[in-house]
Amino acid sequence: MAAPDPTKTSAEDPERSVVEPPKHLFGILRHLGPGLIIAGGIVGSGELIATTKTGAEAGFWLLWLIVIGCVIKVFVQVELGRYSVISGKGTLTALSEVPGPRIHRRGNWIVWYWFLMFIAIQGQAGGIVGSVGQSLAISLPLTEDGQRFNQIVSSETQLQLKHATLKRLNGHNLGTREPPEVRTQLTAEIAELRTQIESYGDKPETIYDDRLWAAALAVITSILLGIGRYGLIQAFATTLVLSFTLVTVGNVIALQGQPDWAVSGAEIARGLSFQLPPATKDLAPLATALATFGIIGVGASELVGYPYWCLEKGYARFVGPRDESSDWAERARGWMRVMRFDAWAAMVLYTFATIAFYLLGAAVLHRSGLNPAGPDMIRTLAVMYEPVFGVVAESMFLFGAFAVLYSTYFVGAASHSRVLADSLRVLHVVPKDDASYRRWVRRFSMLLPFVALSAYLFYPRPAVLVLISGVMQAMMLPMLAVAALYFRHRRGDPRLKTTTLWDTLLWISAIGMVIAGLWAAWERIRP
Repeated sequence: MAAPDPTKTSAEDPERSVVEPPKHLFGILRHLGPGLIIAGGIVGSGELIATTKTGAEAGFWLLWLIVIGCVIKVFVQVELGRYSVISGKGTLTALSEVPGPRIHRRGNWIVWYWFLMFIAIQGQAGGIVGSVGQSLAISLPLTEDGQRFNQIVSSETQLQLKHATLKRLNGHNLGTREPPEVRTQLTAEIAELRTQIESYGDKPETIYDDRLWAAALAVITSILLGIGRYGLIQAFATTLVLSFTLVTVGNVIALQGQPDWAVSGAEIARGLSFQLPPATKDLAPLATALATFGIIGVGASELVGYPYWCLEKGYARFVGPRDESSDWAERARGWMRVMRFDAWAAMVLYTFATIAFYLLGAAVLHRSGLNPAGPDMIRTLAVMYEPVFGVVAESMFLFGAFAVLYSTYFVGAASHSRVLADSLRVLHVVPKDDASYRRWVRRFSMLLPFVALSAYLFYPRPAVLVLISGVMQAMMLPMLAVAALYFRHRRGDPRLKTTTLWDTLLWISAIGMVIAGLWAAWERIRP
């Protein structure tokens, strides 16, 4: 029997009924999808921007925190998904059931905080679409000022990178294997770059190419989401992210063949030593790392969004309305097994990507003294690929950056439109019927790309926008951890009882998220 189309309503699809869960690996693989969509939203702002920025500031010191940040939150993700599967409720509707302060028919404390976080997330989405605009402005500048700005910033970045290479050759034993001609050539190239920069004249103070491209992307995204459905979003996100992830992992492996840029075993050991990096006058790597913790792996935004994609994939419909029969319990166990596989498979994908981006940031950007920020952030990130790919690095990176960043922007707008539409039901602003929900999903899908664009036009600093959202998401992690424990121990079905090992790991996950959230809050409010 073919599985019902998860994008159709019962009126459109007469087979919208219970479906027995797959029992073999191939069948399970056929029903994966929500985790891949979430991965498409993760490998962008969290991995490409925040993770590499953390590596650029902290070096290898915080590799342990990056790994933990990817793995620890999956247990909470599965519990939030589990409750949606057995109840058929969206995340915000479920979160409104958690005990605590509330206003009648107007949500509770978690829902209220989600609205604050949602505002910050729109800033993050603005930073992402601005970053995509930057990558396109570098590849295809639309104005003369934009073209000259590209030439100057590219030469300045190359100059700093060559200075860092020469410094390493002069000050470390790693360079003793190189013949003297290499130092002479580098010195000549540095002098040539300085002359070249002077010939360009003054750098334009303001350029608009990135904003023009960002506006065009907002229009395109609004149209695509207005006509798109679940299958389009899943295929789009998966294709874009997988392509660039493979290139990035390959880049890290190839970097080991570059004597001056290879990552040593001692550096990896230091990164996994659970120590904190020393702060410097201009940088606060721990604060950046805590903000990064909120959005790497499944951040708070993805934790909230994941159950909606599980619902759209059809997991809850396939289980059927909850009853006391043993058949229902057996179906529920089977489809939750599929969901767990989905979540863990996505975790493996984005963990590899996250570690690769962090190592590149630490190995290339940190050693070169480069910190991705401001209007030249994308160009700075492209430097990570130059030791391996040379002159083609920038072009290759710009394509990859477009792939993963636009995927994040696209998936983010799709996810947030669903949560926002559900929030209207929680606040009793709109009817709770499915048709009304879908109408508002479509409206928000077409509106949110322009909200994000407005954030970037108002404050065109992508890295800052992303990290502000990271802090807000990190502070919501304890709330989601509490909710997951509540669903597991107070709202779960006794017939679906989990193992003692799983419960232990869930509690460890929740405690870790509480510590990270409180720590992030403390870092922001202390003098």
